[in-house]
Amino acid sequence: MKPSLIAVTVVWSFLCLSPGAARADALDRGFREPPAEARPWVYWFWLNGNITREGITADLEAMKRVGVGGVLIMEVDQGAPVGPVDFMGQRWRELFEHVHVEAKRLGLEVNMNNDAGWNGSGGPWIKPEQSMQEVVWTEIDVSGGRRFEGRLAKPQATADFYRDIAVLAFPTVGDYRIPNIESKAAFQRRSDRKPVQAEFSSEMIVRRDTVVDLTERMDASGKLLWDVPAGQWTVVRFGHTTTGVENAPAPKTGRGLECDKLSNEGIEANFDAMMGKLVADTGLKPGRHKGGLVATHIDSWENGSQNWTATMREEFQRRRGYDLTPFLPVMTGRVVGSLEISERFLWDLRQTVSEMVIENYAGRMHQLANAAGMRFTVEAYGGPCDAIAYGGRSDEPMGEFWTPSGAIETCRGMASAGHVYGKRIIGAEAFTSADKERWLEHPAILKSHGDRAFCEGINRFVFHRYAMQPWTDGRVPGMTMGPWGQHYERTQTWWDWTPEWHTYLARCQYLLRQGLFVADICRVQSEAPPQGFGYYDRRGYDWDECGAEVVLTRMAVKDGRIVLPDGMSYRILVLPWSQTMTPGLLRKVKALVESGATVLGPRPSASPSLSGYPQCDEEVRQLAAELWGDADGQNTTEHRLGKGRVVWSYLPEKVLAESGVPADFTAGQPLRFIHRSTADAEIYFVANLQPYEFTTTCSFRVTGRIPELWWPDSGRIERAALWEEKDGRTHVVVPFEPSGSVFVVFRERSQKNDAVLLVKHDGKEILSAIPEPPAKIVVRKALYGVLDDPSRTRDVTARIQSRADAGEVAFSTNTIATGDDPAPGIVKTLVVDYEIKGRLFHVKGQDGRAVHLSDRAPSVTIEKARYGVLNDPNRTRDVRDKVQRLVDSGQSSFKVSLMAEGDDPAFLVVKTLEIDYLKDGERRRLSGTDPDTIEFSPVPIPPRPVAAVRSDAKGRAILEVREPGEYDVVTPSNRTRHIAVKALREPVEVTGPWLVRFESGRGA
Repeated sequence: MKPSLIAVTVVWSFLCLSPGAARADALDRGFREPPAEARPWVYWFWLNGNITREGITADLEAMKRVGVGGVLIMEVDQGAPVGPVDFMGQRWRELFEHVHVEAKRLGLEVNMNNDAGWNGSGGPWIKPEQSMQEVVWTEIDVSGGRRFEGRLAKPQATADFYRDIAVLAFPTVGDYRIPNIESKAAFQRRSDRKPVQAEFSSEMIVRRDTVVDLTERMDASGKLLWDVPAGQWTVVRFGHTTTGVENAPAPKTGRGLECDKLSNEGIEANFDAMMGKLVADTGLKPGRHKGGLVATHIDSWENGSQNWTATMREEFQRRRGYDLTPFLPVMTGRVVGSLEISERFLWDLRQTVSEMVIENYAGRMHQLANAAGMRFTVEAYGGPCDAIAYGGRSDEPMGEFWTPSGAIETCRGMASAGHVYGKRIIGAEAFTSADKERWLEHPAILKSHGDRAFCEGINRFVFHRYAMQPWTDGRVPGMTMGPWGQHYERTQTWWDWTPEWHTYLARCQYLLRQGLFVADICRVQSEAPPQGFGYYDRRGYDWDECGAEVVLTRMAVKDGRIVLPDGMSYRILVLPWSQTMTPGLLRKVKALVESGATVLGPRPSASPSLSGYPQCDEEVRQLAAELWGDADGQNTTEHRLGKGRVVWSYLPEKVLAESGVPADFTAGQPLRFIHRSTADAEIYFVANLQPYEFTTTCSFRVTGRIPELWWPDSGRIERAALWEEKDGRTHVVVPFEPSGSVFVVFRERSQKNDAVLLVKHDGKEILSAIPEPPAKIVVRKALYGVLDDPSRTRDVTARIQSRADAGEVAFSTNTIATGDDPAPGIVKTLVVDYEIKGRLFHVKGQDGRAVHLSDRAPSVTIEKARYGVLNDPNRTRDVRDKVQRLVDSGQSSFKVSLMAEGDDPAFLVVKTLEIDYLKDGERRRLSGTDPDTIEFSPVPIPPRPVAAVRSDAKGRAILEVREPGEYDVVTPSNRTRHIAVKALREPVEVTGPWLVRFESGRGA
């Protein structure tokens, strides 16, 4: 058994780090004792009408007792027996009023979802004409040269609702239909919307000037009278009906149609029928409230899409500048005018839908909530719109993250929405899980997942989930929410042990709301609607993402930086890697460059829109010529205009480094970070997501200030004991526990640093504030793509070498596709052969996995590996050699299902892979089922630190050691103190027998 660190207190005058402890101020006090508003929240799920007054009080008091600060209420149906309380019935409303009163008494905040279920906005009060609408049609072919007199078939009428839009006729064309028209015409919300290019005859094209509007010739019964010109004609009756989508998963008494997302009237009807009544019941008034009902919420978009509303034609005309009626046949998949013109119309249609969702749904909801005295929170992604602009219409955008993994990109996306639209609090549905949780997870497992979300910009956790417990008779485990979420309620065995965990989170959330997020890069999303958000490696430089709306309406330039009205600023603006851009956006980019901005991206050559076509394309080419000049991305990559410049590059980190801007944060071990800045302090949160401890040197782009270590698990604040300022950076040695985290805060101005610079053990340097320069990595060969298909594979040797030269040794494989994707929509593989200090290494990884260029390849020996239905020998295979080959080839992660290739032991049955292996001499086991991913750690585990140096409350240096020997402690002025540690106390083994007691009533 290795001993823990043993403290040797060294009271040396020349090693006194300061006259005393770190100063105390409001920031310090708020960290030690975080305010109530910084506490984490819970999703409080009410299950199918099983609600009691006593249960409400018991739940809220239990939350208050352990440090939960608020609740987000949703009532859902997840299979629980139907209870006695009907959603929004009189008894239900009385119980909600009781929630409001009790929450105010306890100082807890209440956020009420705006409908039953967890998606959208709807209920039994939404009439079909107020619901989500889509275009429907019927068509008939008629022969010309005669009078047509007949009744056109009525299109589909879902929920017995239908309204006509138009009747159009055009010469009959061939069978060609635009691929993926359901997505491109916003019938569905899918990602495959890229314009297509195809060669076909003119017989497949509807000429725009041949489209005849027959709307006025059809009567209310659908009867059409028309003298048909010569030839074959197609007559289409267009109308709209409800999509039929309902809010879900809602109890029967709260279930109904989803409201129209393209009109103010839709969300107004929903608000008035539910939240408006609850506001009246509670007597809520505009203004800031302490406790009780304070907010309303829209959760994740799981409602599909819609592409029509009663005012669609007028809205489209106003926004796009032309009438959409002649282009309605495009929504059936036909080509009108040309394929290019049709694709441009579809782009305009989706853009109009996006704008209307943002303004008439989210924007109007924000107005209604604020006018009633509530904040508005939203999970603003998955819909047929610009997700970041959608989130910007809320008071508090929210992402989500799952355990063991999933959806972390939504946290960064919603954090970007918060940053670029000036929102202080960015929430997250936290630690969501499926049926594998089974009461097995606990805060020690959750912590690293939460720290990752903090580093993405989240500063309010809303635990998923707390199931409302209607009973107070000690019934356990009590009510659950089907297979979903953490079992995070008062019936959990460790519930009353969570106050310290919640205080840890509150300390983090308090500091992560101070000042402004620090990012060097702002990436502009593609203009192709609907937009989600990307996810990019940070490489030491942090980033935000925004849509065209932010560039057009919120960006300016000051002192060479791109600035926003709320204080955010960036060094570089990165344009989408696209050949198209709207003239309006390009005009604004030109104005920013002329004012001093640095902009990265390729030269566009056309507009994606039909608005102003074809003149719009000429304007784009003219503006691009002024902005990019003679830059071609190959021989010339930069052009200056006015006070700024345009760089044809997709590597902003490389451009920043070449401009003399060092990385904001680097470290000798894989760490996550986020940086916030106030008028008086630079605040870095640094997290070790690995399940092992290490000590490493962290380097910060800060000078002239003393580094302090603020430990959120304990509230302890100490000056860093081992640090040095050099080359425009501050280097700090930080010890990290397994899954440990710390805030490194720079407040006080430094006069002279004579803290510890390095520590030697038996003459060997073991700790140093000066980071050792990384070993040179020489990339011999790097390929990326579909490796058995040369046409879909790229040689990326130069690109990987550039990253390695910039100090980037770990990165996500799919980031290699940026700017040049060799196989769009297909999972690709990266293989890298490289050399360090004369040794050759090989790594391999698929999209979505991390690749690490290390000089210490972990030794993995597969002892045993079985795959199949493991309790059935006939359906189980020995795959030891197969797994060993994968590991030896450098593939440290792979899908379990890969084992089925060439020999599937149980076709169409979920199989299990179980691996026993040795890694660096230590015996370990991994297992997973289809379609899990097996992960052998690609990063070598560093040895446990022999020693650590910290400061005490009086500013004195404390040396802590694990091994005996001769220690030398050296300061920046080269003063040395020698300490001889002859022996350490032997570890004390606590032996049994053990007496274990369980809570009564737990069945143990």
